[in-house]
Amino acid sequence: MATFISVPLKKSSEVDVVKPLSKFVSATYPAGDEQAEYLRAVEELGRLRKSAVGRPLDKHDGALEGLLRYYDQLCAIEPKFPFSENQLCLTFTWKDAFDKGSLFGGSVKLALASLGYEKTCVLFNVGALASQIASEQNLDSDEGLKSAAKFYQLASGAFGHIKDTVLSALNREPTMDISPDTVGTLSQIMLAQAQEVFFIKATSDKMKDAVIAKLANQAADFYGDAFKQCQYKENLPKYFYFQEVLPVLAAKHCIMQASAEYHQAAVAKQHKKFGEEISRLQHAAELVKTVASRYDEYINVKDLSDKISRALTAAKKDNDFIYHDRVPEVKDLDQIGKASLVKPTVIQVPMSQKFTDLFEKMVPMAVQQALSAYNQRKADIVNRLIGTMREATNLCNGVLASLNLPAALEDLSGDSVPQSILEKSRAVVQQGGLQSIEQLIKELPELLQRNREILDESLKMLDDEESTDSELRAKFSQRWSRTPSGDLYKPLRAEGTNYRNVLDKAVQADQVVRERYNAHCDMIALLCKPEVELSAAIPSANPAKTLQGSEVVNVLRGQLAQLDQVKKEREQLESDIKSMQLDMSSKFLTALAQDGAIDEEALSVTELDSIYGGYTQKVQQSLRTQEEVLGNVQTSHQEFSRLKESNAEASSREEVLKKLASAHDSYVEISNNLREGTKFYNDLTEILLKFQNKCSDIVFARKTERDELLKELQQSIAREPSAPSFTVPSYQANTGGVAPSGPTPAPRTVPQAASTPVSAPPPASAPPPSMAPPHVGPTPGPPTQAQGPPYPTYQGYPGYFQMPVAYNPYSYGQYAMPYVPYQAPGQPPYSGAAPPQQPPYPYGHPQQPQQPYYPQQ
Repeated sequence: MATFISVPLKKSSEVDVVKPLSKFVSATYPAGDEQAEYLRAVEELGRLRKSAVGRPLDKHDGALEGLLRYYDQLCAIEPKFPFSENQLCLTFTWKDAFDKGSLFGGSVKLALASLGYEKTCVLFNVGALASQIASEQNLDSDEGLKSAAKFYQLASGAFGHIKDTVLSALNREPTMDISPDTVGTLSQIMLAQAQEVFFIKATSDKMKDAVIAKLANQAADFYGDAFKQCQYKENLPKYFYFQEVLPVLAAKHCIMQASAEYHQAAVAKQHKKFGEEISRLQHAAELVKTVASRYDEYINVKDLSDKISRALTAAKKDNDFIYHDRVPEVKDLDQIGKASLVKPTVIQVPMSQKFTDLFEKMVPMAVQQALSAYNQRKADIVNRLIGTMREATNLCNGVLASLNLPAALEDLSGDSVPQSILEKSRAVVQQGGLQSIEQLIKELPELLQRNREILDESLKMLDDEESTDSELRAKFSQRWSRTPSGDLYKPLRAEGTNYRNVLDKAVQADQVVRERYNAHCDMIALLCKPEVELSAAIPSANPAKTLQGSEVVNVLRGQLAQLDQVKKEREQLESDIKSMQLDMSSKFLTALAQDGAIDEEALSVTELDSIYGGYTQKVQQSLRTQEEVLGNVQTSHQEFSRLKESNAEASSREEVLKKLASAHDSYVEISNNLREGTKFYNDLTEILLKFQNKCSDIVFARKTERDELLKELQQSIAREPSAPSFTVPSYQANTGGVAPSGPTPAPRTVPQAASTPVSAPPPASAPPPSMAPPHVGPTPGPPTQAQGPPYPTYQGYPGYFQMPVAYNPYSYGQYAMPYVPYQAPGQPPYSGAAPPQQPPYPYGHPQQPQQPYYPQQ
């Protein structure tokens, strides 16, 4: 009697998950032990997927364990990688589990760049494999019964979880096998089978009849709900799978209801309600008789039928000879109670007890994004503080150069090269002089051109793919159902526009540096010459040795020493600011665990204020000190200028010394700018290469998706009829021969069960089928509530015959139809009585009585 329903597995196309994930890891994490560990984890993930969905699975716990581990790993990596169509694009292709396709078209499948889609399909296979494992259990042992109940409840939970999450996990309409209607029906079927397993166990354990009756009645209720869902979901009956499931569900409903009546009859006997016992046994016998007559090819109920018949015979005999108790109508009996011992297993990650996260040390994407925003905020603060100090230092150097300090204090003799100028000259020569600057200036255009070529090539890939997508969309119109490339590439194009703006600003900055170099080129070249040539190039002036011991000179030297001390303190302060580090990962992870989200701005601002608040005060104090000392220097220099003898030669000499000092400062600044520019272009090259890889990956994924969609469209076009549909004449519908013994599926394009109204189940007080009046009159309208299962409507089902329109007196024997004598025109009719419930020909075709699905009372 125990016939259980299992669900077929979905099949997936091969997907290379290793390559794109390895690219992301290599681009995101620096080379080292951490990157190597993540790359090994990616390889293991590829093997895990191949083991879980890339091969046929045995109906064994080990195969289910592999699926559970893979599902757990998908849930673990989902927040750690940016899976999307325009970032980390992985396209997963799965076939419809129930659609077997056609000779020319192949089965229906769907390809989506969505990890949620992969998770949904894997979870579907978890439920399907659990149902298959449960159906293989030995129900004669307690261990087998426990395992079957566990796996059926797991399958019910898996399908129920898909029903609740599939629409939010996918960004488009799913295939029918994972649609909410389908998986909701499958979840109810699995739950009904789990309840039946508990009924079997209670029966084998010889529990009280009252308890068994409640368990059976609850199982009948579950099966009835499952049948209603199968019957009234418009898309389900077109599947041949559900066309075969429908009779099994109807039979199981009747069997469980009969079992409930049988055991409740035993309860009535215990309470000496012998009339109720007979009534319930009669009802049970009628239910089993219905199953035996209509669903014998699906379920064998001989044992149950014999058991009920023996009990009914004994009960009638005892009541007729001893008790003489009145037998009530079934409709007057009390309702049998219900007891549910099953519920869908809640899907909670991890589902596998052996699961270990391969990427345990990798932080979630939310934390990575928060860290990125925090690092940007930190970089802004550091750059602002360092930029402020450097700007103040350049201002100080510019003021001193304009005052010819400290060279004016060292040039009191008027004929030798000041010591500060000699030190500046040696510094320029040590740093490479003009040759180093010219080499750096020469390299910049090459670096710029390389970056522009990478950016142009990346955007060209997007343009070409978008152009192809637009052409196909115009060609196939609404059939081209994937996301438009123009919408998908908007973030990438915005990123490319940002890179182009950065390059344009860099070109402008390069031009400023080049102009500054041209302005100071001659004096920088003079600084690179030997001391003799440098001394000859500086004009001589009358000596001013009388100022060497004056108080104003000593004051100026002291003030210049203070400025040097301020500069040294800034260098140390800049080094401290750059070296300050703080790991925010733990704080962000804690916030994510506690609140489910990260308020990055509040956390970052608080931490950065506590770290850099003191440094900001020190920078401001340094600026105030410099401003005060520079004011004193300018005042002292005015007095020094009045005391110093002034003539044309002295003015010319001082002007040259100022230019040499300014040339040194400009050389240092230009060199730093050019080195920073070179580093900027090299760093930008790496960023643009990553951008190019991102564009290449998404274009490749889109091409793969495009090829899959084109193949599906070609198959769909091949399946379409080449001419309008037409109706076959009724006399050609069945041209001789014996009707096949088994059900024949209807064509895929003509869903029969969805369009054929189903007759309602008889009320509890209706007469048995043998006494039901023949169906005469118009076809009843659609039922207004849940109905019992009808006969399958496809051609060739046992018990259904199609009457030819043309008269053939020899066809009655062929179809085992009742014989109706022929009556010639003008001849009196045969005096004998017509066959019961059979109108004479030609007033109407012989009609079979409409049999209800459930036996009538």
